[in-house]
Amino acid sequence: METPEAAGEPAEQPSLVPYSPPAESPPPSPTWQPAPPRRNRLWYAALLLAVIVTLGGLGLLYQDDVSWQRQTADLTRQNASLRDQLSITQSDYRTAQQTIQDLKTEAKHPNVGIWNVQQHIDGPDFYLAGGVPDTFTYHLHATSSGPMSVSILTFEQFAAAVDCVHQGTGNTNYCMHHQPKIANTWLNVKTVDYDFHLAEGCANYMVVFTAGGPVTVSPNVSVTYNPAPTFTGDC
Repeated sequence: METPEAAGEPAEQPSLVPYSPPAESPPPSPTWQPAPPRRNRLWYAALLLAVIVTLGGLGLLYQDDVSWQRQTADLTRQNASLRDQLSITQSDYRTAQQTIQDLKTEAKHPNVGIWNVQQHIDGPDFYLAGGVPDTFTYHLHATSSGPMSVSILTFEQFAAAVDCVHQGTGNTNYCMHHQPKIANTWLNVKTVDYDFHLAEGCANYMVVFTAGGPVTVSPNVSVTYNPAPTFTGDC
């Protein structure tokens, strides 16, 4: 059996309800930002501390550099001063060495004065005489107030000169300087300056001063010990 709906009668449609748009939603409220985590604050603090420490270290390094520069300058000055002192010490050492060498030489070859008193020759018949010691260099230095004659004679020549005077051949001023083979003679001079070496290995010499008139002789005679290894001169 068919129902009325099945017989073709249209079904009743539901009624349409008018559309109303939804109400406009309010604007969103500001987003809430959470506070930075505590870990980030610690990192910044550590970074800041590291920067401070680094700057402090650089400051200390600068101070150390300045201090080292000052010490270097001081050491440079001290080194220069020490070099000067070393140079002076070396110079003093060389001087001391030379002085020691001179003293050694002087100890081996001492020099002494043997005749330095002024004496007078009253005329041609007078003379001054002195021996020349063996093993010494004889330094004959003398001046006079007028012309004088000086000879270095052997003892034999001196004896012959005395005999010449006694025989009347001539006066003392002549005979003392005219013997044959006289070692050294200076006639009518006011100064004599001579180093005589023939007595360094011979004890056979003497020096005689004479003058043609009154004169004052100022001798400055010295000797240096200097023995010869063998005989010398007239020996």
